[in-house]
Amino acid sequence: MGLLNRFSRDMGIDLGTANTLVYVSGKGIVLQEPSVVAIDQDLKIPLAVGEEAKKMLGRTPGNVIALRPLRDGVIADFDTAELMLKTFIRRVHEGRTLVSPRIIIGIPSGVTGVERRAVIEAATQAGAREVRLIDEPIAAAIGAGLPVAEATGNMIIDIGGGTTEVAVLSLQGTVISESVRVAGDELNEAIVQYMKKVHNLVIGERTAEEIKIQVGSAYPTTEDDDVMMEVRGLHLLSGLPRTVTIKGPEIRESMSEPLSVIVEAVKRTLERTPPELAADIIDRGIMLAGGGALMKGLDTLISHETGIVTHVAADPLCCVVLGTGRVLENKQLERVFSGQSSRNM
Repeated sequence: MGLLNRFSRDMGIDLGTANTLVYVSGKGIVLQEPSVVAIDQDLKIPLAVGEEAKKMLGRTPGNVIALRPLRDGVIADFDTAELMLKTFIRRVHEGRTLVSPRIIIGIPSGVTGVERRAVIEAATQAGAREVRLIDEPIAAAIGAGLPVAEATGNMIIDIGGGTTEVAVLSLQGTVISESVRVAGDELNEAIVQYMKKVHNLVIGERTAEEIKIQVGSAYPTTEDDDVMMEVRGLHLLSGLPRTVTIKGPEIRESMSEPLSVIVEAVKRTLERTPPELAADIIDRGIMLAGGGALMKGLDTLISHETGIVTHVAADPLCCVVLGTGRVLENKQLERVFSGQSSRNM
């Protein structure tokens, strides 16, 4: 029992632009919260972190700001990110002060050395004994159950809030990868701009996300054309609140630009793939992970554009954090790390 306790504090964290998920060794996923912090500017203290803070986005009085400390998959606001990590680690331990945990964090493959050090630093300040980094595509592939340890080509597309990662993996390593900073947030932004331009309606980030989830799609289907939704926002011309009815096809059209950036990244990666691995990918297909994989018709769009069968992972939102958890619990996967803290065990 003592042994289990010793391991149970080790954590795998998917530090995402939109959501942060925490996996505790021996327990599984214990926390899944939005990466948002609400701060009282006068008193300089955090009011809420996670779900509570997300409800405040765009709805706060003057002295309170709701912040997202990560942008495009990297830490944009260091102090807030550290505070968020501290709060989540404390929540996971239910307030008990435990010996500093060993933490594995999934980060986008395209981040710079400085950005990597910022993540290690934030986690160390938040109380980690040892921090190791793993590239998100590898973590997502392990979490999605792809055989990354074998000498076969696996292709994964991980679409998060801030970045889309496209990678071809083999023998526990990345053969080719590309990280584009176009993902869920950009799709929301495209909807915001479309509503402003076409309907003269100003809407917030949260409303845009609701539209994307409810009526958004990446590929035309028959039922899709009848989908409608009422959207409330501020009318630009009158300056008064107004309700507008929108349809599925127009939202698909509004997102076509960011979606085509994602498709182009997939095509570029396929073009650079060694022929043996390309043959494996044609056999096995492409795996979609991350929150963006939940977009209706995205798998069809990628299949249509590449001619390769595309599957959606069983639990796309949790792939990265499940991958970090499997690495924590499986010593055979040690080769997957891409960076670590200097203060080792």
